[in-house]
Amino acid sequence: MTPLLHQRFPELADTLPHLSLHAGPTPVRPLSLGAGDATLWLKDDGVFGQGGWGGNKVRKLEWLLPDALRQGRRTLVTVGALGTNWGLAAALYGREHGLKTVLALVDQPEDDHVREQLKRLRDCGAELHFTRTKARTVLRAPLILARNFSGTRPPYVLPAGGSSPVGALGYVEAALEIAEQVRTGALPEPGYLVTAVGSGGTAAGLSLGLRLAGLSTRVVGVVVNDTLRLDERTVGRLAQRAADVLRKRGATLPDNLSVPGNLDIVTDWLGPGYGQSTPDAVAALKLSAEMEGLVLEPVYTAKAMAALLDMNAHGHFGAGPVLFLDTYGPR
Repeated sequence: MTPLLHQRFPELADTLPHLSLHAGPTPVRPLSLGAGDATLWLKDDGVFGQGGWGGNKVRKLEWLLPDALRQGRRTLVTVGALGTNWGLAAALYGREHGLKTVLALVDQPEDDHVREQLKRLRDCGAELHFTRTKARTVLRAPLILARNFSGTRPPYVLPAGGSSPVGALGYVEAALEIAEQVRTGALPEPGYLVTAVGSGGTAAGLSLGLRLAGLSTRVVGVVVNDTLRLDERTVGRLAQRAADVLRKRGATLPDNLSVPGNLDIVTDWLGPGYGQSTPDAVAALKLSAEMEGLVLEPVYTAKAMAALLDMNAHGHFGAGPVLFLDTYGPR
């Protein structure tokens, strides 16, 4: 299926390769979540991907994997926490396309989910380096990179979450998909879109993509990670760099494109830190367990839903509509 980015900018077809890892748009439906004025909707990106495993990381891989292959790279090198869904997605989908994945892993609170993730990473052949902290990861990075050259070709290096300018294009594509669902009547145009922010690529891509689509929707990014700088300026800069990629590959973008004038980053629902539970997130998880079709997890999506519920209860959104982007894939 031709991606919407290529349909909108046909000149990108030869310069920006795409690998289809999902068929069709992810579903949208209304939600009823109790108190508040806004009309609430769900877009379930957790079903994105192949073989029953996906989520928002796979949208990024649709652009990252073919970019690595175009450059003749044989190895992906990236970083994540011990329970990284991003690292597992890269390892699983990378292996299917002949790419080895090397991961530097920093500590997070361990539970059964984290231990199962580590087992799956080992089972799919990922090379794991337990660097424990951000500082030690930086110190060990040169050696990890040096050991993973393929002849004279360096590995394809990616930041946490795949949130590079090319990776963010996955959510430019998602924003165009939302605009198409609005156009066909599947979804009213949202006043706000709420999503978790763990590395910034999802929010950055949405910010850019909604502008390109001509929607006035504001992106509310709920920060769930205290190990990276994730303020509006940083995420907005990533959106601008993604726009620069499109221009450099040949797309003619509007001269008056405002990036990221539609982006709000909030931090009040992070709690003690990445992977640390909060009472509001626990309540959101309990709510999701009582609702058919709403699947959350404690690290990302439950905190984002907790923010949405609180902001809605306090009239932040007005009458809405508000769209919640559920990015949780491993179900």
